[in-house]
This record gives sequence, structure tokens and C-alpha cells, in this order.
Amino acid sequence: MKMDLTDTTSSKINNALVQGRRAIGTPAVGMVLTLVIVTDEEHAYDALKAANDASREHPSRKLVVIKRVSRSMRDRAKARLDAEVRVGTSAGTGETVVLRLYGDVIDHAQSVVLPLLLPDAPVVVWWPVGAPPNPEKDPLGALAQRRVTDTYAAEDPLAEVSARAAHYTPGDTDLAWTRITPWRSMLAAALDQQQVDVVSAEVEGEGYNPSGELLAMWLADRLGVPVKRTVSDGPGLTAVRLETGNGPIVLDRPNGTLATLCMPGQPDRAVALNRRETAELLAEELRRLDPDTTYEAALKYGVERLSEPAAQSAAAPKAAKAAEVAEAAPEAPAAPDASDGATAAPAKKASGKKAAGK
Repeated sequence: MKMDLTDTTSSKINNALVQGRRAIGTPAVGMVLTLVIVTDEEHAYDALKAANDASREHPSRKLVVIKRVSRSMRDRAKARLDAEVRVGTSAGTGETVVLRLYGDVIDHAQSVVLPLLLPDAPVVVWWPVGAPPNPEKDPLGALAQRRVTDTYAAEDPLAEVSARAAHYTPGDTDLAWTRITPWRSMLAAALDQQQVDVVSAEVEGEGYNPSGELLAMWLADRLGVPVKRTVSDGPGLTAVRLETGNGPIVLDRPNGTLATLCMPGQPDRAVALNRRETAELLAEELRRLDPDTTYEAALKYGVERLSEPAAQSAAAPKAAKAAEVAEAAPEAPAAPDASDGATAAPAKKASGKKAAGK
């Protein structure tokens, strides 16, 4: 059932929702959260379709906030709210209200959304595109327990990742981080089987894909080893290589669907590692509404620190000179061997239990 309301109010929208539920014979609400989608007209259809698919797992009231900027100054001064109320099969599992804001009401979207929130239910705000620099300080973001953004949709994804780190607040998350959940699970399982010292790592993927940086920062933070980020043609992430004392552990996915896991002393095996749709990513984020401390630690590691190994290699001549001085004094402890020009980084123990818990 679908109802169009022109120049309306939040009170009239609530009444329309009640009437719609009665008309289709389902007066009970039975929804677990309110999902607020803040987007523009161009991306509204795709975002709502993904939210409807995710609502099969998480029945919710979906509020789509579309801010319509008028062209003329006269129209911009006129505040108006139009709404499209959907209940029943046209709304997925739950209810859908599409809110189109005009004029001065654009700056007060929270006053429109607040009366429409489900009572005593969590609130999640999702920005498919155009997320604010600080989601928690946004008027709509302040209403939510969880704030979902997508740095992949930004014009400058890497700058967006740095901005998210600078303004991180517990409850923030990123679909670019959600995309690497299967990669993190697979790598953690591989290190569970191989009790080895990880010396270095390399993450390969598209240059404009922030998931590569997030995965590299997660590895660097958890393993304490230098991680190199290399660029490939994609699609998405294509490979991760862990250099260990027993040989390399390689997870290679050249086609975006099927990956190959190569481990020392074991035959190569094919593993399913397909690229997931937005609805699956959103459903995963809605499963847990508590702060993601693992994401916080990886995000705050910093994109700029991924280039530190190169700076350390530049200091290798100084290390070699220090080794010569140590050799001239037998009583002094021997300095690390830097004859090959590489940085003598201590190997970090990446136990299976540690990797699996992270």
C-alpha cells in the first residue's frame, strides 16, 4: 500500500502509517529498529532497494531523507515537506517513509525525523553518499546509536579515511571496512593453522579502494609488522601476502569471486571470496549495534603510517655504519645485520589465538 502526502507534517505521516497498517490487517508493529537513510534523489532508489533487502533479516522502519534544493531564491524560502508512505509488500519487511524536504526545513531535518522514530528501538543512520565530516555532530547522526558511512563513495577515499579517523566516535562504522570481513576471517583462520612469525605483509588492490588501506592498517596494527600497499587493476582487493619464517602465506583473488589460499607445506585450496552487494554489507552492520573497537584501532593506525617502512629503509646506511662500529669493539653487543639494505625489523609473533580474536 502506498500513500502520497503533499505539504504535510510529521503528525499526519504517523496517522497515515497507522491507517496503512489497519488497511492491510497488520496493526502490530513488530520492527526492531529505525533506519534513517540520508541521500539525494539520484541515489535514493538504490539505497532504498538495499535497505529493503536488508530488512528481510532486520525488520525496520525506513526513513529516507532527501533534501531537495530549489533553484530559485523564492522557492528556497518556502518550507515544505512531502512524504511517500509505504506499508505492506511495497515496503519490504517493515515500513518505509520517503521524506522530501524543501526550503528552510532542510536545515531542520532532525525535527521532522524525531517524531517518526520507533519508540524504545535503536536508531541507525546511513549515508550512502555525501556523509558529513563528523557524523556524530550531524543533527541526524546525533539521534543514532550507529552511524554508517561509505568512504568508497567519496571523491577522495583516502582523505575521507583520514577524516573518519580524526573525528571517530564510538558507533561510527564504514561499509569499506565491512567489505573486508571475509578477508580478515580467512587470514585469521590461516594464521590459526600456521604457528609462524610474520615478518612483513603486502596488500594488493585498486588504488581508489579504501578497503585496501583499511585491511593494511588492520594487519599492521595487529601483527606489528611493516605492510606494503600496492595497486592493481582490481576488481576490488586482489591479493594479500604474508611473509613468514616458514614461507609466504598468499590469499589471491584475481577475478573478484574465487580466491586461492597458498600456505607452506599444504596444497593450494580454492575458497569462496566473492564481492558482496550493498544489502549484504548493510545487513551485517545491523547485526551488531555496539561500538566496533577493532575498526577503531585499525582506523586510528593511520594511512600515512603505511609508508613508514620506506622511510626506515632509507636509514639502512646508518644501521650499516653502526654495525661497523660494533664490530670494532668486541665487548659491545652486535648490531643488526643491514648488509642487504633492508630494514632489520624484529619478527612479531602472530599466534593463531591472537589473529582469531582480532
